[in-house]
Order: sequence, then structure tokens, then C-alpha cells
Amino acid sequence: MTAPHLHRQEARAAGGSPSGPKLQGSSPPVRRASARSGRQPRPRRAHRVERWLGRHPFGLALTAPYTVFVLVVFAIPFGFGVWMAFHDYFFTAPGVSVPHPFVGFDNFTAVLGDGDTRRAFRNLGIFMAINIPLTVVLALSLAAALNAATRWRVFFRVSYYVPYVTASVATLAVWLFLFNGSGAVNHALGAWAPDPSWLANKHLVMPLIALYVTWKQLGFYVLLYLAALQNVPRELHEAALTDGAGRWQAFRAVTLPAVRPVTSLVVLLSLITSGQIFTEPFLLTGGGPNGASLTPALLIYQRGLEQGEPDAAAAIGLILVTAVLILATISRRVMERN
Repeated sequence: MTAPHLHRQEARAAGGSPSGPKLQGSSPPVRRASARSGRQPRPRRAHRVERWLGRHPFGLALTAPYTVFVLVVFAIPFGFGVWMAFHDYFFTAPGVSVPHPFVGFDNFTAVLGDGDTRRAFRNLGIFMAINIPLTVVLALSLAAALNAATRWRVFFRVSYYVPYVTASVATLAVWLFLFNGSGAVNHALGAWAPDPSWLANKHLVMPLIALYVTWKQLGFYVLLYLAALQNVPRELHEAALTDGAGRWQAFRAVTLPAVRPVTSLVVLLSLITSGQIFTEPFLLTGGGPNGASLTPALLIYQRGLEQGEPDAAAAIGLILVTAVLILATISRRVMERN
């Protein structure tokens, strides 16, 4: 082997370049690259600021008004409600200061032992069992039909969405006209009309309220599903049909997996909406007959404002929030696992 080859191998073994040994004072490759590009390494303090404020701190200024709104309207009242649930609290005249001793879980024990509270949560369970599956099935079916339609598509989209943006007072007046004792539905059914009537029947009033809420909010969920369906490539459906799958098999194999994230969102929003049901039973029945349409939100109003027991109302509200959070977490875990 010649001398130049030997010199080259010795240089590689020593970590230097083929042309000669590596110099002691040479800078590392990363520093040489940064020096070559003209950029200096960012100081550690800048990294810390970016980690706390983000790459665009101006966004904090844009979101600050909504953050203050959430704190003032939601966070602070919720924290005060939690405090009330664990204290003996009642309304007093302005400027009057009275002690509110800590009572622990006494308020929770009292409301859980009350028959109205148990009835309200049982009614809410009936409402959820009807409203949530019906919302998912109808919204997905109508969205799939709208996605396949070629004529009158815009008309049907607007038609489904109009009840959602219409005030509940106006739409509930229509349902009162339809389902009261001498309403249009009973006239149409004749001898088949239920006795007692829809809103006075303890077995039918809660399913009727669930049906009304499903109808009113269906347009919003239809639009969610429609947006998801329009992002599903048509080639997937065509490939499934080409492989011999029927329309129902293609729907199960292609459409349902594609819209599963939206289904999880629809279930989550339906759960949250169900926990807030107040206007419908309040205006339709006032919680009757005999508490058959009483909901936790309506019971909170009655106990806190009408009966002057805000501590009991706060305890019911905290139980309601906890139950909805647990159900929402379970539903999300189930949907993500599937």
C-alpha cells in the first residue's frame, strides 16, 4: 500500500479529513453550520418565554376578552355554587351579613333523600335514552340522504336548520297547539287519541319532550354529519361497490368509520344539552303531571328561587355536573376504543 493511502486511512481513524489531521481548535459541525448560515442559537430564556406564551404571544391578547368572559360568567359563579353546596346558605337582604357555617355533605344527603330529586334524575335518564340514539340515527340518515341528493339540496338543508335557530317559545307554542287536549293531533287521531292527553299523561309527557328536543336541534347535527360525509372520498364507496358490497355493506364499512369522530361529538353535545333541559318542561308542563316531566335543571330553579334554598339547589347542580361529566367521559372512551 502506498504512502498516500496509508496517510488517508490514518487521518480517517483519527477523525480528521482525508487531506490531513483534524485540528484541535476547530468548531463542532453544528456551530460551523449555524455560523455559515449567519444565525445564532436562540437563548434559553427565549425558549422558556415561547413555551409559556407560544410562538405568537399576540394571540393571547386576542383571546383575553373571551377568557375574561368565561371567568366572569362561568368559572366564578360555578366556584361560588360549589362553595354554597357545602355551606348553610340562604338569601338575605342587601347589606345584611349573616354567618354561613360549613355543613359538609349535609346538603347532598338531604337532596339525595328527596323523592323529587330522584324523580328528576330518573326523568332525565328517560330523556337521554330517547333523545341521544334518536338524534344520532336521524341526523346521520338525513345527512346521508342530503349528501346523495342532487335536487332541492339547499332547500332541505335550510328546512332542517330553521327549527334550531327559531326561538323555543315560538316552536313550543306550535307543539302546545298540536298536543294539548283539544289539539290538532287528537282531532286527527279521533278515538285513537290517548286519555289522558299527551301533556297530561305521565307515561307520554317525557318521551314527547324528548321528541320535541330531537326535532328542534336535529338541523345542527345534520350539518355536522353532512360536513363529515362530504370529506369521505367517493373512490372508497366505488371501490366497495366494485368489490361486490351492497349499499348497506358499503355504508357500514366506509361511511360509519369515517364519521365516527363526528358521532362522538354528537353524543357528547347531546349529553351536555340533555343536562340543561329546562325551557321545554317549564313552558309545556311546569314539571307535571305529578313531577313526570321534572328535570334536574327545573328542580334547581324551583328549589333555589321559588323555595329559597340555594344551598340545596347548588348541591343538585353539582351532582348534575358530575353525572354529565362521568357519562361524557364514558361515551368518549367507548367511541375512541371502537
